[in-house]
Amino acid sequence: MLAVINLVLSATTVPKILSIFWLNSREISFNGCLVQMFFIHSLSMMESALLLAMAYDRYVAICNPLRYTTILTNSMIAKIGLVALARAVLIMVPLLFLLRRLPFCQSHIISHCCCEHMAVAKLACADTTFNYIYGITVTLIIVGLDLLFIVLSYVKILRAVLSLASKEEQLKAFGTCVAHLCAILVVYIPGVLSSAIHRFGHQVAPHVHVLVGTFYLLFPPMMNPIVYGVKTKQIRDRVQLLFQRKSF
Repeated sequence: MLAVINLVLSATTVPKILSIFWLNSREISFNGCLVQMFFIHSLSMMESALLLAMAYDRYVAICNPLRYTTILTNSMIAKIGLVALARAVLIMVPLLFLLRRLPFCQSHIISHCCCEHMAVAKLACADTTFNYIYGITVTLIIVGLDLLFIVLSYVKILRAVLSLASKEEQLKAFGTCVAHLCAILVVYIPGVLSSAIHRFGHQVAPHVHVLVGTFYLLFPPMMNPIVYGVKTKQIRDRVQLLFQRKSF
């Protein structure tokens, strides 16, 4: 599911970014901008929910291994996916209506490669206080609650792992969590940094806004295959074989 989210997110943003730099195509319709914004933010929220679900998966696998198959059934996984999708859609639809009601009578130039909520809202020639409050509230609730539950899951995991008698078993248990912890850092650090700069970085240079925003969109889809590929023995063996052939 994480791979699908990263693939759709890349398909939503990368073609337009490439058209800007390669073809100098710097225009997008207002409706097209809203559609792109919907996918960017909804997929980001789904990614956060999926990381939380993966933390719960690690918690069950380590703390309740004998009940893993009975707790995380296919129907339960499907329900978690539907809840993540519904949460993202229900949060994003009001945001689209909030933007559509605003008048845009001044500059229509977004100083960014993609359409993000605050980048579009700043172009309006009306009071955007409610948009600002809604956006930051959603960010704090989504990121705050998801991170809180992820931390609680890992606190319980840490207690369970440290209670194991064998060091080898402890290292094996920790090893199953490394990829997920790396994915959390890869997703949340650029996301929080981009959101903070957009809302509070009024003195930050425009090119820094663009760089951080683009980094937030492109870095996780680029790094996640590497993070999980390194943990997959078959992929490691094929890469090692490839480099051994080149060395000869």
